[in-house]
Amino acid sequence: MALDLQAVSRMDKGQVILHPTSLTLEQGTMNVLLGPTSAGKTSLMRLMAGLDAPTTGRLVWNGQDVTGMRVQDRRVAMVYQQFINYPGMTVYDNIASPLRLLGKSTDQIDRAVRATAEMLKLTPMLARRPLELSGGQQQRCALARALVKEAGLVLLDEPLANLDYKLREELRAEIPRIFAQSGAIFVYATTEPEEALLLGGNTATLWEGRVTQFGATPDVYRNPTDAITARVFSDPPMNFVDCVKQGDRMTLGQGVTIPATGRFARLADGRYQAGFRANHLHLNRKTGDSVQFACTLGASEITGSETFLHLHHGTDRWTGLVHGVQDLPIGGQVGIWLDPAQVYLFDAAGQLAAPRAATGAGV
Repeated sequence: MALDLQAVSRMDKGQVILHPTSLTLEQGTMNVLLGPTSAGKTSLMRLMAGLDAPTTGRLVWNGQDVTGMRVQDRRVAMVYQQFINYPGMTVYDNIASPLRLLGKSTDQIDRAVRATAEMLKLTPMLARRPLELSGGQQQRCALARALVKEAGLVLLDEPLANLDYKLREELRAEIPRIFAQSGAIFVYATTEPEEALLLGGNTATLWEGRVTQFGATPDVYRNPTDAITARVFSDPPMNFVDCVKQGDRMTLGQGVTIPATGRFARLADGRYQAGFRANHLHLNRKTGDSVQFACTLGASEITGSETFLHLHHGTDRWTGLVHGVQDLPIGGQVGIWLDPAQVYLFDAAGQLAAPRAATGAGV
């Protein structure tokens, strides 16, 4: 069983909301839609659900064209970031409500509700009403109502966005377990790269209504095919600096040179953009090949065990994520080290010209 999106697009009042998009989502897979606000995640989900019709293209579910099928006739469930529960009903009745609409028998409903409640750790709360639950329990109730239908496609549109940090972490850990037990196709929209990495499965990165890359989540993260994907799948945002290759040397930013050997040797002479993630910048030399950049510290943020450094290198603005509590003078000069093995190179069109060398390990 699979859901095939075949060149589906969406326009509204002459404006392109989604460019032609083709994806195949297989049964029993977790699929993350990752992108900033207004990238097209919700619009894509609404097409999958049948809430909107594509302007062009078609949707094929298990070999059947369902492009024009009503949403109520599809085996699909959708959960939003708001806690959409019926406040006057108990948790039991909330979960049971879609089964009653389907005309299931009392015994069928009871078995399904109790099995789903057990999966979502809601059994002790079945007699309560949603307003008597914590935020995390309310969202689990909404999830249970979606899953109890045994939908083949479950769409989760930033379902944890309105929860506090502790509850988000709790449900993030539970969703892969819930997903594994259901066997459905899960599609999960988020703006947070960390959430995509935690959920695993596959990730589609979106930018301005386009899917820029789709594949196994670790592979998309470690091997972005273009600068936009690298930017979307980096938090803090990926750092960039101009790079010029000439012969056997490469110059990064303000006069920092490295040998054009290995993966760089095959590149044509010319201008590129070098990209590197915040956690690959260090205050001390890590390898014999590391090079140092002279930067000015604009600000620092201590998160407990790590420190974010907001750096100025000429006209470039970088973010470094370094271990420990770092007490550095704001406005002062700081030497920042980077191992060239951690550098991606992108050409003038933003396409990947040279991958990061250390793609087989670490982050």
